[in-house]
Amino acid sequence: MSRRIEGHAARRRFGQNFLVDADIIHAIIAAIAPRADDTVVEIGPGLGALTGPLLERLPHLQVVEIDRDLIGRLRQRWPAERLTIHAGDALAFDFGQLAGGGRLRIVGNLPYNISGPLLFHLLGFAHAIHDLHFMLQKEVVDRMVAAPGTTDRGRLSVMLQYHFHIERLLDVPPESFAPAPKVDSAVVRLMPWRGAAAGATAHPHPVVRDAALFARLVASAFAQRRKMLRNTLRGLADSALLEAAGIAPTARAEELGVADFVRLADLLSTHGGR
Repeated sequence: MSRRIEGHAARRRFGQNFLVDADIIHAIIAAIAPRADDTVVEIGPGLGALTGPLLERLPHLQVVEIDRDLIGRLRQRWPAERLTIHAGDALAFDFGQLAGGGRLRIVGNLPYNISGPLLFHLLGFAHAIHDLHFMLQKEVVDRMVAAPGTTDRGRLSVMLQYHFHIERLLDVPPESFAPAPKVDSAVVRLMPWRGAAAGATAHPHPVVRDAALFARLVASAFAQRRKMLRNTLRGLADSALLEAAGIAPTARAEELGVADFVRLADLLSTHGGR
């Protein structure tokens, strides 16, 4: 079932909930504070709630949109010299191709049904990104910022916190959207640690030697989150190696900080990755 908003039928399969609250839109644009020389990419522009205000501050904007009907509306509303539309799935889009033409900044009201996979996809471009500003389901943001020892902590928490400084900016109620979702939302800012270090925030952990091994280790540790690490990491790290890294074999993945996973991954890399 769909609901028509400004003549467009919101499609559930694309996770479409359109932001309509003018105060929230103003707060998001103020948080982004776009500069004329920025390369800004909006994921899922939808009906243009953020697109219009961004183009009031930018000479040109790039957008990634999968819905052909919305693409047609966007092309009617803004000329190609102001708005470049990349038609397709953001999960398959190469954001790195846009780097090099000014600070690469990615923004969007992300479709909730793909927010997790999309955040993992964007990890591959962290080296090229200046910052990201996203509207997300509030419980996803809770997972992103979750501290060690909390129930919200998971693979997403560790992987994002390794790459980014994450800041929750504001909470957004369901009535700020049409159609209204059944969940609360939140706006979050992510800055790659190299970018944060160039500003005011120091990098909080060492750079891991083998990024692929680190990612495999984190995924394995959280694959069965209620089990002890000596079981979830069996075949990858035994109890002796866990103890050598200063980690109790009886600990569970959510108890570890990012630095713990980095230390264990570096120790694993010297043992051939097992």
